[in-house]
Amino acid sequence: MSEFNNVTVVKKANVYFDGNVTSRTVLANDGSKKTLGIMLPGEYEFGTADKELMEIYSGDLDVLLPEESEWKTIKGGESFEVPANAKFSLKIRTITDYCCSFIS
Repeated sequence: MSEFNNVTVVKKANVYFDGNVTSRTVLANDGSKKTLGIMLPGEYEFGTADKELMEIYSGDLDVLLPEESEWKTIKGGESFEVPANAKFSLKIRTITDYCCSFIS
């Protein structure tokens, strides 16, 4: 899907890691929530409340998922899931464009 229809976009940006990770929240009419954002090269750790689906539109990164001991390489066009109430680590190699869907 290249666009979202009939949604509300929250104007205020979500800014993390001194501006190296930014996103905007998108709320759908069905109550679902997504964030669309950009991550600059660096290493980051995130925590989840809900299960998340991370779709990578462009970029190159490595992810260390919960309960895993090996990093997995993800490139534009690929995705990965993170369970609820977990932490995961990212090594962003190139500017990365992403969509995070929160699954409750």
